[in-house]
Amino acid sequence: MTKTGKILVAAPVVVLAVVIRVELYPFQSGDYRAFSAQWYDFVKANGGFSALRYQFADYNVPYLYLIALLTYLPVPALAGIKTISVLFDLLLAFYTYKLVALKYPRGWIPFAAAAVVALLPTVVMNGSMWAQCDSIYAAFGLGGLYYAVRSRPWLACVFFGLALAVKLQIVFLLPVLAVLALARKIPWPALLAVPGVVLALDIPALLVGANPADLLTVYTNQVGEYSRLTLNAANVYQFFDFGTDTGAIRTAGVLITAVLVVALIAFAVWGRPRLTVSRVVLLGCVFAILIPFFLPAMHERYFYLADVLSVIVAFYHPRRLWPVPVLVQFASAFSYLPFLLREGTVVAFWVLASAMLVALLLVLQVQLQPHQQHEQQRATQKLPEHVGRYQAER
Repeated sequence: MTKTGKILVAAPVVVLAVVIRVELYPFQSGDYRAFSAQWYDFVKANGGFSALRYQFADYNVPYLYLIALLTYLPVPALAGIKTISVLFDLLLAFYTYKLVALKYPRGWIPFAAAAVVALLPTVVMNGSMWAQCDSIYAAFGLGGLYYAVRSRPWLACVFFGLALAVKLQIVFLLPVLAVLALARKIPWPALLAVPGVVLALDIPALLVGANPADLLTVYTNQVGEYSRLTLNAANVYQFFDFGTDTGAIRTAGVLITAVLVVALIAFAVWGRPRLTVSRVVLLGCVFAILIPFFLPAMHERYFYLADVLSVIVAFYHPRRLWPVPVLVQFASAFSYLPFLLREGTVVAFWVLASAMLVALLLVLQVQLQPHQQHEQQRATQKLPEHVGRYQAER
């Protein structure tokens, strides 16, 4: 496809995605009124960037830099905050295109994948309706994944560092870095770029007088912020009623999640499956579903990475995994509605959790597929193209 052809294909999708989002701009969510709007007002009332010397939000400072920048622009707070997320929606779609183009280097399929992600209900609702910013860390996370499989490890780690600087939820994807480092696809020193970027982005706040301890503990404070086992997340805790004394269950949930993550890392590294682009991307999807499914105190929005990666893996494995994005999107979108619409449960949460569990089992089945069986299936396919030091399954 020529460059002009790509523009002609992409332009209508971008216009449609933006128009849909702008139509949702007037909606004010409870989170916007309780948090983002108040942060904006505080920053504006206290001198713009110099307000960052105070601790007034439970988000890390890179997102607050963007809010501070808005206070200098002739843009209404609501529209400005949502526009930040919409711009990163487009970057998210761009890296979706780049990842899918590794499998389909020619033709319209990468554009189709990007269009699907740009128009996913949860992606649309998250930024332009809810005024949340999950697209920012997710876009950087997809970028990190793309550069990792393109054998650009330092750039990959920089992108993961940018994601971590924005939101802690990128940890759902970070086990992929552990796999690549243990498999010697990423040099261990490159991993230092992840915390290095996070610390570097604290410097502007430090220069205006922020307390270093506040900056370094923002995520540790978030970890203990919620005591409920699930906050509308379609996960395992929707199947049981544990009552009010959930301390032991929370601890068990964390330990079980850790064991499952370590087991998957060990299988990916020492189980000797070939680390193709397809397997690395699929592994990212597995972690993005599995971790918030078993971890306690998860919000419904914490499946955001799973929403996007489920689409990408469906394009990599269309015959086997096409139901996965349908199931994940069903579970996530209907998890959003009770909070956004304030009209109670639309679909029973145990049903939504069941859909997410089926999606997890489907991606696990493909990920854990024996190497010999995988090779037999490839025997009837075209020879793989090499992408960096990985092999892209065609």
